[in-house]
Amino acid sequence: MIRPPDSLQTPHSGYHWEGSDRRFFEGWYCRVTLPDCGETFAFMYSIEDPIGGAAHSGGAAQILGINDEYFCRTFPDVQHFWAWHNALGLGHWRKSAKLQTKLPPRYLEPEEFDRLVLEDQISDGYQATATWHQGKLTDPGSGQTVRWQYQIQPRYGWGNRTGVQQSTAGVLSQLQIFEPGWQILMAHGLATGWIEWQGQRYSFCNAPAYGEKNWGGAFPQKWFWLNCNVFEGQSDLALTAGGGKRSVLGWMESVAMIGIHYGGKFYEFVPWNAQVSWEIHPWGYWRMHARNAQYEIELIGTTHHPGTPLRAPTAAGLTFCCRDTMKGNLTMTLRERQGQSVVVQAESHLCGLEVGGSPWKEPWRSQS
Repeated sequence: MIRPPDSLQTPHSGYHWEGSDRRFFEGWYCRVTLPDCGETFAFMYSIEDPIGGAAHSGGAAQILGINDEYFCRTFPDVQHFWAWHNALGLGHWRKSAKLQTKLPPRYLEPEEFDRLVLEDQISDGYQATATWHQGKLTDPGSGQTVRWQYQIQPRYGWGNRTGVQQSTAGVLSQLQIFEPGWQILMAHGLATGWIEWQGQRYSFCNAPAYGEKNWGGAFPQKWFWLNCNVFEGQSDLALTAGGGKRSVLGWMESVAMIGIHYGGKFYEFVPWNAQVSWEIHPWGYWRMHARNAQYEIELIGTTHHPGTPLRAPTAAGLTFCCRDTMKGNLTMTLRERQGQSVVVQAESHLCGLEVGGSPWKEPWRSQS
């Protein structure tokens, strides 16, 4: 069984559902970027109301692929979903009519999973851990099939490379007072394997990879996100930034954060140690600025691409309520406050950019 390295396993890596019938969702995001061809594959998995029998019970697998093209497959039967509670591991499959033997949902060794899919005993399915990712999905309408299989070597979790990994939302996130929860699982890693998209196979070795998740019983009203670990001339640099309106013990607050991994060190700008401000337009422009006691950072993200609508869990179920591109432009400057010496300055044309939630009619300017 492929297990994650303990030294880089982050808090909240395991499955959060406690077995109750309360409104609940959990979602996972895995991405591989191929710098040689300038393309990205982003895999998004979700499970809603896993108790079963509820109005929104079910799972889904979404993929944002070549040229920001979109693919989606739903899994109505929650009984075919599995996840580990003590580490990152999950999977979902749809049994075909040919399957005669009982196969309880669980992690399968890669060869066993591949054999079952190829024999069409499992008509669709995926499984993912911190170090392994594979699956096959078929659109019954178009006949399009997406297949993938790759290994992952984590390089950064969420914290210093050699230190204890941190909760993205701080130590209070263990009390589940924030809804939804958010955790960066792997700020940067290296993926080796292949992905087949619309009949073409893309093979890669040590391609930049990323992972995060969210969970809870309430849903953000509005949010934004910037993420990149492919920078020109910088192979050891990863950025994740975002913000939104979230529920805290029943009331809403606006928060934002920026996290940088560079040279083995973690630079964190969060509401409890820094001032973070932002200007996010309905589409096309993301600007953030933050400063803590030692450092300050500025991010500017832009795009001329139209972006792709994606589904996300909401109070009304999985609906189109956000827009993404994996072809955003980003400039980033991190400097020391005393003396203003630059720690790192970098650019990218393969940045992930997102807005979501309530309709955006004007720029959102705020600070936390």
